[in-house]
Amino acid sequence: MPFFPILPSFRRIVSPLRSRKVRVGITTVLAALAADHGLAVSQPTILAIVGVGASLILGIAHEDAGRRSAARPEGPSPSGPIADRAPAVSVRDTVGGT
Repeated sequence: MPFFPILPSFRRIVSPLRSRKVRVGITTVLAALAADHGLAVSQPTILAIVGVGASLILGIAHEDAGRRSAARPEGPSPSGPIADRAPAVSVRDTVGGT
């Protein structure tokens, strides 16, 4: 039996490791599990590891979103024309004023 049919499924399993967020998440979970199962580390250190991992993941996501929005062409937003056609509502209308 040839080795080649295994290769696409192996790539499908390993392909998420190209993402920085996945690598940081796996490292954070492994460090927390190691600390929980025998590595002599205090509870605040475990919380610090998990907190730093979460903040790195959020930072990477923020960076990726900024990169995507910078690549978007300038122009009116999709909600722009809809917002311009919306009727103006004042506080007086909602409170029942005269």
